[in-house]
Amino acid sequence: MICYPNAKINIGLEVVRKRDDGFHDIETVFYPLSLSDILEMNVSATPCLTLSGIDIVDDPNNNLVLKAYRLLKNDFSLPPVSFHLHKQIPTGAGLGGGSADGAYTLKGLNALFNLNIDTEKLENYASQLGSDCAFFIQNKPVFAEGRGNIFSPIDLSLKGNWLVLVKPPCAVSTAQAYAGVKPELPGSKLTELVKMPVSEWGGKVVNRFEESVFSIFPEIGKIKQTLLDNGAVYAAMSGSGSTVYGIFEQVPNELKTQFQNYFYHQECFR
Repeated sequence: MICYPNAKINIGLEVVRKRDDGFHDIETVFYPLSLSDILEMNVSATPCLTLSGIDIVDDPNNNLVLKAYRLLKNDFSLPPVSFHLHKQIPTGAGLGGGSADGAYTLKGLNALFNLNIDTEKLENYASQLGSDCAFFIQNKPVFAEGRGNIFSPIDLSLKGNWLVLVKPPCAVSTAQAYAGVKPELPGSKLTELVKMPVSEWGGKVVNRFEESVFSIFPEIGKIKQTLLDNGAVYAAMSGSGSTVYGIFEQVPNELKTQFQNYFYHQECFR
């Protein structure tokens, strides 16, 4: 079986409060993209994971693909499975690639072995892997609250617009991102703000991590400004970074040459 775990972007990101468990409550919109990894799974003699593609640095045993397999094997009589994951989504980028890999493993095993796990239970399994993993089970735009694991449907479509993703070589740690943010209740509800035309989002639909992250990594802020200077009607950092995305109403001018040595991806929202 072959599946295609896809990336996501955050549209707006408010840090609302620090929780007693040390995590933070956030408010954001998750929006799925076409950019995807490639995950193959087959019955084998022993469970294993091989990796190829970009940003391959982690021990495969710590990968969410194997963690998802082990999670289901605790409750079901699964045979050994070999996985091959070809990475096309950069890691540490705020695009949810690792979370998608874990969630798609759950969905793939459910289909491959006819486990008949319903959507709600799949989301419960996914939430055990990570806060945003459950988003990729249904893979539809949602308003996310709590630790990013409480979802509400949202009527938002960017269909027909163009997206440009740019990720510089630097990586932003979650600790760095949160260290520079003071939690506070937003003045306006994000679910209302995203109802405005995308061209009116600037200065209103805000990623609260940007100010502190840009001060540490000025090149990330420069990417955002370059996208705006080249016609993006809205640009923002996704999650805690370091990817910046720009939304364009028309096919963007050739930008790839301006971002040499950076990860660059362009697609039309479907």
